Amino acid sequence: MEVGIISMRYAKALMAYAEERGAEDRLYHELVTLAHSFRTVKGFCAVLDNPIVSVDEKFSLICTAADGDNKPSEEFIRFVRLVLKERRETYLQFMSLMYLDLYRKKKHIGVGKLITAVPVDKATEERIRQTAAHILHAYMELETVIDPSIEGGFVFDINDYRLDASIATQLKKVKQQFIDKNRRIV
Repeated sequence: MEVGIISMRYAKALMAYAEERGAEDRLYHELVTLAHSFRTVKGFCAVLDNPIVSVDEKFSLICTAADGDNKPSEEFIRFVRLVLKERRETYLQFMSLMYLDLYRKKKHIGVGKLITAVPVDKATEERIRQTAAHILHAYMELETVIDPSIEGGFVFDINDYRLDASIATQLKKVKQQFIDKNRRIV
């Protein structure tokens, strides 16, 4: 079976189970943390794929990645136990991402990412979030990233769209115009 099909089936089943138990919000926050752990911790996927690591060690590792020192919810524990029992831990990252997508669609939550060269104050960040929420008619989760390589301006990713108003991109465009103009002369 394909990764997407397996992941979507598990995510839909988890969503239905969480709704039935009234725990979809807590599960959402646990899976956001787990997805963040998959992105930031190098070797996390490799450890889960390793057959030498025991199921109990994988279970405790996943629970720690999802909730830190806190005790994870009963729904999360049952889900992880099912995934490990069926030996689908390879797909756990994709299952969590699919659940996050399903949850966001159901709750009308948009995701935005603001990349700037310098830190943005909270008031500006909140104004951007509210403006995007008004345009999309949805609540916005806004992540801010500081990347000095854009040299100034900002890059705003929202769902599948990107608004690139960075100085670095504008300089690349000007440079390309000069290169194109010189090619025509020669």
